[in-house]
Amino acid sequence: MDVGSAKPMKALSRNLFLCLILSQAAHSIEEYCFRLYDVFRPARFIAGLVSGNLAGGFAIANIVLVSFGLWCYLARVRRGRATGRGWAWFWTVLEGANGANHLILALNTGGYFPGAATAPLLLGFSLCLGVTLARAEGPRRL
Repeated sequence: MDVGSAKPMKALSRNLFLCLILSQAAHSIEEYCFRLYDVFRPARFIAGLVSGNLAGGFAIANIVLVSFGLWCYLARVRRGRATGRGWAWFWTVLEGANGANHLILALNTGGYFPGAATAPLLLGFSLCLGVTLARAEGPRRL
C-alpha cells in the first residue's frame, strides 16, 4: 500500500483508534498505581532515563506516550491525513504487543502483574482496529 495515496480511514477505524489510545491511558494509570517500574526492569530503565525519581519518570514517560497517541489521533487519524493509516497500524502493533506481553507476564508469575487488568482492552481494541484496517485495504495481490 502506498501511504501517500491512502484514503482517509472510516469512522469505525477512527473511533477504534481513539478507544485504543484511551485504553493506553487507563493502562498507564494502572501500571503507575501498581508500580510497574518497581517490578519490571525495562520500565525501571525508561523511568530512570527521565528522572532520578522512578515514579515521576514513569509518569512523565507515560504522559508523553499517551500525548503522542492523542496527537496521532487529532492531527493525523481524525483529520484524514494520508499518514493516518500508517500511524494507526503502528499503534495497532505496539498496543497489541503491549497487551499480549502483560498477559504473558501475568501467566508467568502465576498471578497479577501490573498492567494485566487493562491488557485485554489493549489487545481487544488493537485486534479490532487491525481487522478494520485490513478490510479497508482490501485483498492483497501478489
